[in-house]
Amino acid sequence: MKLTVNGIEQEIESAPLTSLLDVLREELGITSPKAGCEQGGCGTCTVLVDGEPRRSCLVPAAAVDGHEIVTVEGLGTPDHLAPVQQAFVHHYGMQCGFCTPGFLLAAHAYIEGGGTDDPKAISHALAGHFCRCTGYVKIVNAVAAAARGDGFDLTTTVGTPTTTFATGGVE
Repeated sequence: MKLTVNGIEQEIESAPLTSLLDVLREELGITSPKAGCEQGGCGTCTVLVDGEPRRSCLVPAAAVDGHEIVTVEGLGTPDHLAPVQQAFVHHYGMQCGFCTPGFLLAAHAYIEGGGTDDPKAISHALAGHFCRCTGYVKIVNAVAAAARGDGFDLTTTVGTPTTTFATGGVE
């Protein structure tokens, strides 16, 4: 099987029914999608498949053979964060980092799909993503700012972005 992950074509050796989450973490060493509930209910394993948010714990590798997969590592780099990543930093939308990658990818897909800064629409787009640190207000504010196209000078606001944030914080 072949997957394009964050712009790089990968030959996958895992069995066809291996979850995409396990392929990403165990075979490819990509740690931003997290194993939370492993039942598709928490959103921590969210990745983009052809631009659409999907729960990687529920997706068998064979179902995405030949498809484009994006994890948070593919959104931006530590030196050049994607707008939604910049907004999360600026608005303190990430807390411990466990749920952050899933929120970032769902928010990115929402914005790319024409999403607005309407808090109710944002909440609906992020439904099913759970944050145990209860950072929902900050997350919604960050997504709204990114949807508006607010720009941020992160070097004067919160310091230089780090690799830890770009990879989702917690490994």
